[in-house]
Parts: sequence; C-alpha cells; structure tokens
Amino acid sequence: MVSVRNPPRNVCVIGAGPSGLVAARELRKEGQKVVVLEQNHDVGGQWLYDPKVEVQDSLGKDTTGMGLTVHSSIYDSLRLTSPREIMGFTDFPFLINKGRDTRRFPGHKELFLYLKDFCEWFGLREMIRFNTKVDYVGILDYGAFGEYLKWVVKSKVKDSEEVISEVFDAVVVATGHYSYPRLPSIKGMDAWRRKQMHSHLYRVPEPFRDQVVVVVGNSLSGQDISMELVNVAKEIHLSSKSLNVSEGLSKVISKHDNLYLHPTIQCLHEDGRVVFVDGSWLTADTIIYCTGYSYSFPFLDTKGTVAVDDDRVGPLYEHTFPPSLAPSLSFIGIPRKLIGFPFFESQAKWIAQLLSGKRSLPSRDEMMKSIQEFYKAREAAGIPKHNTHDICDFEYCDKYGDYVGFPHLEEWRKDLCLSALINSDVNLETYRDSYDDEELLQVAHQSPHFTQLEDEAFSTSL
Repeated sequence: MVSVRNPPRNVCVIGAGPSGLVAARELRKEGQKVVVLEQNHDVGGQWLYDPKVEVQDSLGKDTTGMGLTVHSSIYDSLRLTSPREIMGFTDFPFLINKGRDTRRFPGHKELFLYLKDFCEWFGLREMIRFNTKVDYVGILDYGAFGEYLKWVVKSKVKDSEEVISEVFDAVVVATGHYSYPRLPSIKGMDAWRRKQMHSHLYRVPEPFRDQVVVVVGNSLSGQDISMELVNVAKEIHLSSKSLNVSEGLSKVISKHDNLYLHPTIQCLHEDGRVVFVDGSWLTADTIIYCTGYSYSFPFLDTKGTVAVDDDRVGPLYEHTFPPSLAPSLSFIGIPRKLIGFPFFESQAKWIAQLLSGKRSLPSRDEMMKSIQEFYKAREAAGIPKHNTHDICDFEYCDKYGDYVGFPHLEEWRKDLCLSALINSDVNLETYRDSYDDEELLQVAHQSPHFTQLEDEAFSTSL
C-alpha cells in the first residue's frame, strides 16, 4: 500500500554491523536524517574480531544488566559457512580483491573488509558515532502510542561518564543476535569447579593443549571448534542431542582417534566428572558450551510492549515491527537461518519506505492477527518457541520482498546456498575448499548482480 510522503524524520540506528549499515543507507535514500550509534571503534558488528576476552565472564553472562563487554563471537580461524557469491548486498557484490583473501569461503576478516568497503562506497561513515554505547531507549510520552511517537535515546561515549540524551522520531534496533550466550541447564553446573565457557569467548585452540575437553552442542560452531581442538587437545568429547550425525561428521570422528561422540550430559560433579544420560562418564578439564545465542535488548524500555520470551522477540509483525509501536520502532536482523544480507536489505527498504510515507502497514489488529496465526502455524509444525525466528525458507524471503518491490532471491543464489549445505553435510572437513558447483558459479558470475559494476572502477575506488 502506497501513501503520501512524510517530512524527513530524525532516525537513530543502533549498531553498525551489516543490518545497521544497510538500514542507514536505505533511510538516507528516503531522505531521513540518520544517526548510527556504534559501541565499537569501527563498523562490522559481529565481524569486528576482538581477541581480548579476559574481561568477560567465562560463560558470557551479563553481570551488570547493561550488556556484555565483548560483542563479537568470532574465533580466530573462523571461515564463512556460505560461499561469498551469495553473501553480498544486491547492488554491491562480494567480489574477490587482489592481495586479500581470495577463497570462496574466506576467513572472517575478508567479510569485515567487505563491510568496510560497503561503508566507504556509499559514504556511510559520516553518519556513524563510534565508541558510543546506548544505555537507554524509551518512549518520550507513554500517553500516546502510534505512528508519531518520539523516543528518548541515552548514550555514553567510551571512557566518559557523561550521559548524552537525545530525542528521535524513530529507532531502528540493529544489534545482532550472536552475542548473548544461550546456556543449558545441567544439574551440578554451578558446583563444577573446573573451566566452563561458552563458545562466545573461544578464540584460539592453544589454551586447551593436552586437555580433556567436552564440547556441548553439535552446531556449526561445535563441529568447527571440535575439529580445531582435535589437533592440540588430549581428547575431545562432543555431546549432542542426537547421535544420528551427518555423514560428514561421521567421517571426521572415524578419522580422529581422540574425538568421541556422546549423548547429552545428565549431570556434573564437583570433582570434574561429566556423566552422560547413557550412564557413561569421564573426567574433563574444560567444558565449552556451543549452545547458541539469545536475543537481548537491555537498553530497550517499552513498558512490556516488546518482550523476549524463550528467544521469541514479540510481538513482531514479520519479525520487524511491534504493532502498537510501528513504524517508529523496528528491528532489523532478527531472523536466522536465511541468506542474511539480501534479507536485511529488504527489511531496511521496508522500514525506510514506511517512515517516508511511501508505504503503510496494515492496521494494528490485522498485524496482531497475522502474528498469532504465525505462532499457531509454528506450534502446529512442532517448532519450539526458541526457534521462532529460524526461517529456513526461501519463499518467505521472496514474500517479504514483495512488501517493498524488492527482487526475489536469484535462483543461482538459492542453488549455490543449497549446494554448499549438501556438500558440508557430506564433506564437513573439506567443503570450504573442495566443491563441484562450477556450472552454478558461471551462472552467478554472468548475472546482473556481478556485472552491474565495472570491475576496474570498483577496484580502483577501494
């Protein structure tokens, strides 16, 4: 639905990671006055690698109630799990640059440099205030909910106690979802006296040399960390909810005589014993919890209008807008398990066009009805509440794009994504360096996504 344009609004974007950067760009395109508040010294968000983790609680707990000290969960050896071809924003391909990491599945630094390139190419840095941490976001006047709300945003510059208080017409929350550790509840966990940590704070394998390590969680990070530790640790014991593992992981386990698979942990004992539900046990030096992440917005005060319940952020219409506060409050980057950058871009365009008046949302009642229907459908499908925002659906991404006339995901992008997933399932150790999708790759490189920019002009401008 299209309506008349609104006058320019003052918009605060919280976070200068991928979602925050593309939000800033789209908002500026629509004529908004944009300020991006970023707590770190550079752009990148999660992709700004931070090797210093000593200041953080080892389990990654927020002990102050004002957010975590360490934002990034990136470890030193991390490489992308998706090929670079599918990662780029629609008008800014993730190209290979001479003298940099040219692999199809590059290390984390290459994606960070891509985001810096994106920031420079579109002149976004001038909108960003670095080293500025947001402490509070609240409605200026709780007496009037609706489209014309104003928001108080309080922030502090690093190493300063001065609180900066500002009023904005709209706030876009783009703080990511891979920083607040989600921890299991295991009997004896609080009494276990040896080292316990969440993978949020894992960086390099050397501290675990000659140790017996239990890795809890058979996720991508759990598998990656186990495969890295197997070369330095005495024993690696991977604890998984299911013993029906992929062909690729089975190959890895059979290859290494110090890597073992176990069911879930039943309890922990103070003397270092780890007891599994099948009755087996061992004495470990360290437990690393690769158990995922939770959503957390410690700065946000909506008087309960928006809440996080078992990792369901809601109520949010299409994972983006709280019906009673939209469009003045929005979230970008909440959904998981999709091709992130193009989806964030479609979210950013929708938010920007709503604020400019180009488009409008359904009524509050219609949005709430849609949310309830979505929750019921997820429940009927047997999907746990904490997986509410796990999408795993190309069709949903295309439907979302229809709200703003955003192009559907290219078939080659979908095909390359599926090809990488299938390859990793079979060849877990080698899929990033050995693949058989050359024909798909040719189709991708001949597409408008890759031919829209002159290579020479693009390269010389960076």
